[in-house]
Formats: sequence, structure tokens, C-alpha cells
Amino acid sequence: MSTIGIGQAAVLGIVEGVTEFLPVSSTGHLKITEGLMGIPVDDKAVVAFTAVIQVGAIAAVLVYFFKDIVRIVTAWGRGLANREERYHHDYKFAWWVIYATIPIVVVGLAAKPLIESTLASLWVVAGSLIVGSGLMWAADQMGRHKRGEDDTDLRDAMLVGCSQILALLFPGFSRSGATMSTGLILDLERVAATRLSFFLGIPALTGAGLYELKDAVGAGVDTLPLAVGTAVSFAVAYASIAWLLKYVAKHSFNAFVIYRIVIGLLLFGLLGTGVLTA
Repeated sequence: MSTIGIGQAAVLGIVEGVTEFLPVSSTGHLKITEGLMGIPVDDKAVVAFTAVIQVGAIAAVLVYFFKDIVRIVTAWGRGLANREERYHHDYKFAWWVIYATIPIVVVGLAAKPLIESTLASLWVVAGSLIVGSGLMWAADQMGRHKRGEDDTDLRDAMLVGCSQILALLFPGFSRSGATMSTGLILDLERVAATRLSFFLGIPALTGAGLYELKDAVGAGVDTLPLAVGTAVSFAVAYASIAWLLKYVAKHSFNAFVIYRIVIGLLLFGLLGTGVLTA
């Protein structure tokens, strides 16, 4: 029997869509929501389900940034065929995204058993939410916000790409939070750091979702809940992306920092009082 019903899938799709690209930890919020609904957070079918519905959110990124993606892929193709085109920033950026994805793929495959067991604990999520908040606040204060998207280079992409590993190993840290914070430390503007986070998330999260698809179906999750969760996450994520880019253009990350600390402390309280089990 399926571990997750259609109604639960819709709720999880909403949570995924809202939180995937906000620096608040989609994994953390999904685990909290699963816990409140009585869904076992360390069940292999549940872990696989949450990875698959991320594809809906990634599809929203592909649609939202379709013109940019076409421009970058086209430049990459031209560069492969014509040496003179290889000096174009978009051609180099395409390679940087590929290079920056390799570390998280290697770590993800190597640490998969640990990620799906010990590190899936809600205690880890609560601690990571708070620790990640400290990094985000410090990054926003340290960053000089003077470099635009065209100023990024291979070093930026590799450091931001490697920072995704923090969220992979410590659910609650937030992939978006880790990558945006790293971008700010590298003096990128908030919008540039946010867009770089989006682009670097496309291959990593798409690959994770497709890799987990077989496990989600094989572990007992029905196709219909998967489809519902993925479709809902797509619609909600699209709106979330549009809102976030407008927000960071005029505001700091302080609101997210405060929210994460509150949620982290609340989660510690729920775990400590036995309302939720780790």
C-alpha cells in the first residue's frame, strides 16, 4: 500500500513549492509536515517521494528561466562547434554549472545510506535550521553586494555548487540558503546570488528526483500521489520564484533568518515534549 495518500501528496506539494527556493529548507519543512501528518520521515518510500516532487519545482525553474536557459545552452553548443565562441560568458557558464554539480553528485551517492537514515532525524533538521540561520545572517552582513551575474567565474560556481553539500548532509540547512549565503560571501548582489542558486539547482535536483523515481514507485508510493504532488509543487514553486526575485531586489535576508530560528526552536520544543518523534 502507498505510504502517502492523494490529500497528503497535495499538502506536501504545496510545502515543497513554497519552500524549495526560499532559503528556509524545503527538506526541513517537508519532514516537519510529514511528522505532523504521522508519515514516517525515514521511510524509504517517503524519502523517495519528496525527492521526486522536487522535479515539479525544478520544472517551474525551467519554465521561468526558459529564455536564459535557451541562451546559455545555445552558447554552449556554439562553443563546442566553434573555438571563437568559447570566450563567451554563457559558454563558460554552462561548463561551470556542469563542473559545480559533480561534487554534490559524488557525495550524494557515497552518503546516500546515511542521508536516508541518521541524518533524516528531525533533531538534525532543527539544529541545521538554526545553524544555517547564523551563516545566512553573517553572509548578508559580510557581503558587499557589488558583483553582478556577469561578474561570476568558475571559482564562484564551484564554491556555491559545493555549498549544496551542506544541505544534502544536514537537512534543514537549506540548499538555497547555503548557496545564496556563499554567493553573498563572494560579494555577489542578492539577485545575482539568488539566480546563481537557481541555475546550480537545476541539474542537482533534477538528477536526484529522476534517480529516486524508481525507488518511490518500487517502495509502494502510487503513481497518482506522485503526479499530484509534483503538479502542485510546480504551480506553487513558479509563483514562489517570481516573488523571491522581487523580494531580494529590495530586502535583506533578515526576515528569513528570523523565521528559520523561530521554526528551529519550535521544532526543538515539539520534539522535546513528544508532540513529534525524531
